[in-house]
Amino acid sequence: MGVSQAQMQFSVELWEDSREDTLLIRKFSSLRDVAMVEPLQFEGNYQGKFKLKIRQPIDHKNPDKGTFLQTIYINHSGFDQPSVFITEGYDASYAGFPAYENELTNYLGANQICAEHRYFGESVPEHVDWQYLTVENSAADHHHILDILKPLYKGKWISTGISKGGQTALYHRTLYPEDVDLTVAYVNPLNEGIEDGRHEPFIKQNGEEPERSQVERFQLTLLHKRDSLLPKFNRHIDEKGYTFRISREEVFDYCVLEYSFAYWQWHPETNSIPDTGAPIDEIFEHLVSFSSPDYFSEQSLTRFQPFFIQAAMQLGYYGYDTESFDSLLTIENAEGYLYKIFLPDSVCFPYDDYVNEKVREFLKNNDPEIIFIYGEWDPWTASSVSLPEKQNVYKFVKPRGNHATRIANMPDPMKNEILMIIDRWLDSP
Repeated sequence: MGVSQAQMQFSVELWEDSREDTLLIRKFSSLRDVAMVEPLQFEGNYQGKFKLKIRQPIDHKNPDKGTFLQTIYINHSGFDQPSVFITEGYDASYAGFPAYENELTNYLGANQICAEHRYFGESVPEHVDWQYLTVENSAADHHHILDILKPLYKGKWISTGISKGGQTALYHRTLYPEDVDLTVAYVNPLNEGIEDGRHEPFIKQNGEEPERSQVERFQLTLLHKRDSLLPKFNRHIDEKGYTFRISREEVFDYCVLEYSFAYWQWHPETNSIPDTGAPIDEIFEHLVSFSSPDYFSEQSLTRFQPFFIQAAMQLGYYGYDTESFDSLLTIENAEGYLYKIFLPDSVCFPYDDYVNEKVREFLKNNDPEIIFIYGEWDPWTASSVSLPEKQNVYKFVKPRGNHATRIANMPDPMKNEILMIIDRWLDSP
């Protein structure tokens, strides 16, 4: 997997423009298992930005299974500066954008290293074997990356990730607790099964009246007006070219069931739910703005199937409450929907809670420097990490917050406390 002619030309132009780039490229290229270094354009107070490809074992327990190239992005501030290590849970191509900067990187003036998750984006083995898409192998990938880079980057290391990336950071910290000095995990679940069971009652009690009732009333409206909505639904599907593993009637049911989860996950600042008597176009547009059939389509699987496989194998996921709508649905129930809709027939790995239990034991028996950040109304908070009383493990929940909760949009007292804790940890020996 070499560099294209255009990339080589771009690299040469950058080398001619920047002696600092040349020195950094030589340093990175000399590192063990670095297969490619490409300079990138960047914005901000950095000395350079680079895309690297790291050679990783497909199975860290059995190197004879071969290797693949994992993509990472480095924003270089200085070898003595702290380093923010982003454990992305999906494709990390966004980290190659010139202006991309994590909020911790910005706050600390740090180096930024963003690792794409194995089996996503460019970081896919030539021959995909799903049995090696495990939490253990992912954590070993990240351990290997830090083992390569730490001889260069001498400052403290902060791991971080959002949602699935937050899960990934937590798994890495659990399995390799000495790799980083502190961890900030955002809106990450720690599920207890393929259909965890805590999300459905959370959603039914979520938010405030009358909005909570409006959510369920809107779902009922969708089902009662199915005959009026289906022509629009089918036309939308045809225009987008979506195909599914289930019937369109069933897809409609699942869009209705998904709506409540999606609405609270990305809760708008103002209540935007149409009334029961609203025009049918308004009702339809509101549905697809939060719960598009795209989510259940085979086209979506080209990007997210690795995630669903991980969810079924180790990460867990959420279920749907069908009792409130039972007589109005075409499906009998939603049990096993992950296998029915999202997983290829060839994948039949049993769910294994071993690694999630290992995380719980790690937090119970240790006191690592970790900050967990959640939004109060985000359904993922239902399966948030439960913390024992510890001195160095913190959990902050933003009032009325959703899945986009970050340090920057926390209330000032919470934000200041979080930053004070981070500063204290970084200043400690």
